[in-house]
Amino acid sequence: MAWTLLIIAGLFEVLFVTFMKLSNGFKQKGFTLLCIVTGGLSFYLLSLSLLAIPIGTAYAIWAGIGAAGSVIVGMIFFKESKQVIRLLFLAFIVTGVVGLKVSSS
Repeated sequence: MAWTLLIIAGLFEVLFVTFMKLSNGFKQKGFTLLCIVTGGLSFYLLSLSLLAIPIGTAYAIWAGIGAAGSVIVGMIFFKESKQVIRLLFLAFIVTGVVGLKVSSS
């Protein structure tokens, strides 16, 4: 269950940063509120996962999901660069997250 909570926390982290972008510097009240809610949920679920998963592993995976997910969202919805080098480093992040999960079992 802790791993599921951690993954969901990472997905909320992606939503958090996406809504932060859409808030236009916290000028758009609706997106600002969504940013606050999803950020809070992300931290809350991360804190629950820390009850069963080592802090270093949990934080690195949470941050990795957030970073990789944010890059993907940026590429798909905000027309950010899809250069091969960016995709390569994105693959490194994903590999690191998977490696931490596998080595924690």
